[in-house]
Amino acid sequence: MSECPVCGGEVEISADPVEGELLECAECGVELEILGLDPLTLGEAPDAEEDWGE
Repeated sequence: MSECPVCGGEVEISADPVEGELLECAECGVELEILGLDPLTLGEAPDAEEDWGE
């Protein structure tokens, strides 16, 4: 378990986390990204940007 950086709630982490993995906080619903593994660091995942074929 880790702490949500937005609401402070508990976020369940898989047994084998991978940097860049996306998770969702069960308490506030925000999408989180694993930013680092040592120490485990979570941050808000960036919003998906539109790629208009450019």
